[in-house]
Amino acid sequence: MSDYRIETKCVQSGYTPGNGEPRQIPIIQSTTFKYATGEDMGKLFDLEASGYFYSRLQNPTCDMVAAKICDMEGGSAAMLTSSGQAANFYAVFNIASCGDHVVASSSIYGGTYNLFAVTMKKMGVDFTFVAPDCTPEELDAAFRPNTRAVFGETIANPALIVLDIEKFAKAAHAHGVPLIVDNTFATPVNCRPFEWGADIVTHSTTKYMDGHGSAVGGCVVDSGRFNWMAHADKFPGLCTPDESYHGITYAERFGQGGAYITKATAQLMRDFGSTPSPQSAFLLNLGLESLHVRMARHCENAQAVAEFLEKHEKVAWVNYAGLPSSPFHALAQKYMPNGTCGVVSFGIRSGREGASRFMASLKLAAIETHVADARTCCLHPASTTHRQMSDQELAAAGVPGDLVRLSCGLESAADLIADIAQALDKA
Repeated sequence: MSDYRIETKCVQSGYTPGNGEPRQIPIIQSTTFKYATGEDMGKLFDLEASGYFYSRLQNPTCDMVAAKICDMEGGSAAMLTSSGQAANFYAVFNIASCGDHVVASSSIYGGTYNLFAVTMKKMGVDFTFVAPDCTPEELDAAFRPNTRAVFGETIANPALIVLDIEKFAKAAHAHGVPLIVDNTFATPVNCRPFEWGADIVTHSTTKYMDGHGSAVGGCVVDSGRFNWMAHADKFPGLCTPDESYHGITYAERFGQGGAYITKATAQLMRDFGSTPSPQSAFLLNLGLESLHVRMARHCENAQAVAEFLEKHEKVAWVNYAGLPSSPFHALAQKYMPNGTCGVVSFGIRSGREGASRFMASLKLAAIETHVADARTCCLHPASTTHRQMSDQELAAAGVPGDLVRLSCGLESAADLIADIAQALDKA
């Protein structure tokens, strides 16, 4: 399906039924798979044949959906995971281990920041966080001899900062390491990071790809363009024999386009088991089939809401890259000319208390920790997820007390604006 446009890939990629076979992707709800002989199964364990033996590693339903996302992103191979957090962990840990170092944008999802700065630090992987708007010289200075990757988000959650993908890719490649980009908010409908130099893409498929709040999931996609063997000293896990798989050297056996995902599946999924259920993969595929239609509506609604908020007297500031006033507007036009995402953040002039009153007055928008759903949802971090922090601590964390994050769904924009307007009257 590589010659087709993204709209067609959303609907058709990943699975082509044969004569008399199910039109929809089948749910292979089985933990194990039968073989005629032990020798047949042994070839799978030796990675000498393709196939399935245990769904903790791979499952046909999950692989078909991963193949669709891979095609949508323009990659060479992909794997589904049980969550976006698992996807980001696998993407980094597949090439960076104890004693290694990673450069990351400081403006990333808080859960990912904690994964990197706290949990993976305990595992011996060190991270240096740089401002997304840093100069090329500042970015270059963050690298070390043991740096193994660079990480950023296309559109940061919840800061909504747009990453300069080309700048980060150029720096990564100058130091012989890949750029990993979390493309959750933009989705491949609005941005394809591989076309701008990224090497690996991750997703929390829980968000727009699923789109209906039905199943948690994640995905890792390899572009197949990074030459691991050219930097073999940096990536021994890919370029030297893996004794846990009979001395296989992934980069030699599976080539530039298959080594990274094969290792992540055969090694990390084998040992950590963060696999999604076939049922969850099936639900994800249903969401993917309408992603190209939904993203346009999400962006249309968010643009209308952002323009309304920008003119409202009770709103102190609005952050949405679709607004010409946004400092990220130029980057958004470059990387995402057809739209960014459906999430808008803004501040209430009456501060933290006013934001709380605004949230309590909403009728249509639901208060949830979720984003990127068919239904509009809203969150005031200072009174929910970050309620333990003082105003000073909130400001230092980049989440001021007046900040409200609004994820615009697929409802009527006029109804959304009316609900926001009446809630602002009470703020």
